[in-house]
Amino acid sequence: MQQQRQHTARRSAPSGRRFLKRNAGIALAVTATAAVLVSAPSASAGTGHSGPSYSKSVVTDVRTAASFDFDAGEIPENLSVTRNGTMIVSMLGSCVGCERTKKPLLMQVSASGERTVLATGQAGEAISGNTVGDDGTVYYSVWARGDTERNGVYKLLEDGTSQRIAALPGDAGPNGLALDPTGRTLYLADSLQGIIYSIPVSGGTATPWLTGAALERVPTEAVQLGANGLKYHNGALWISNFNQGTLLRVRVTATGAPGPIQRVTDGLPNLDDFSFPTPWSDVLIAAQNGSSSQNGPDRILAIYPDGTYKPVLTSADGLASPTATAVRGNQLYITDGGLPEPHDAKVQTGRINFAALLTHAAH
Repeated sequence: MQQQRQHTARRSAPSGRRFLKRNAGIALAVTATAAVLVSAPSASAGTGHSGPSYSKSVVTDVRTAASFDFDAGEIPENLSVTRNGTMIVSMLGSCVGCERTKKPLLMQVSASGERTVLATGQAGEAISGNTVGDDGTVYYSVWARGDTERNGVYKLLEDGTSQRIAALPGDAGPNGLALDPTGRTLYLADSLQGIIYSIPVSGGTATPWLTGAALERVPTEAVQLGANGLKYHNGALWISNFNQGTLLRVRVTATGAPGPIQRVTDGLPNLDDFSFPTPWSDVLIAAQNGSSSQNGPDRILAIYPDGTYKPVLTSADGLASPTATAVRGNQLYITDGGLPEPHDAKVQTGRINFAALLTHAAH
């Protein structure tokens, strides 16, 4: 992939890459309060409905951490956050109904606001999911519909260039990425064909790992996306289905094969990507991107293992097509695509009140 490195930081491309390597890794540190309160039951299928409300807010101190130029194609879709607070943000470049002349970007935004473009795609493509390994390697998916020479999963190399490590068929829609705890296998959600692929991080064939009606898109929807967000957590792969509005959990067996598809919750149209605030609990925080197709509200939801959920942020908190969440310590990060006018594309941050978040899970 052709690279166009743009530095507001003063370091060179290789030194910036080494900096990222040294400091990357999704943080799993949480407060002592969270550790005490986590006693969530194991995930079980259930029909989603709002859980009880609490007097204390789950997320406070919400602010805009970084603003982007929507008209230039800076449309945030996904993010990872490293141990030192550096954000790796995927930019779509264009959207459904947008003029498809902008190039997608993979951008690094430091905790102090310095920006570096790590990778640049071609006009008409999208850079969708991304994830960061414990060794600092950045992996990302390029959605180049119809182009078998470009469609697939890439990683950043030490010299600042990119390498495609797995090719995908031209009719595939590569989206969310997840890395297994060993750091040897990537999982990829194909939002068009309803497939979860497994891919060796060293590169090789993208092998269909999971298929089924629960992963498929709904052909009558204006924006047709099936399996979307993806996380490996507590021995299972968790998957959101955008059109079907469901959250799914699939146990990964000792042999690496998928167990049965288990529906955790439903009734959440345009359910996008999500994250787990603690390594112990199955409580998660998800983005509901309703304004992307005028199919529901823009909300950030706390979703519980028993299938209940509650909104913790809404459009009143500045949400504008929220697409993904990430957590580092007690900080919540949210990518906003900015699809509705006035196209407020940005990353928001807020502080998680773990006592308020996890009280429901302790019952």
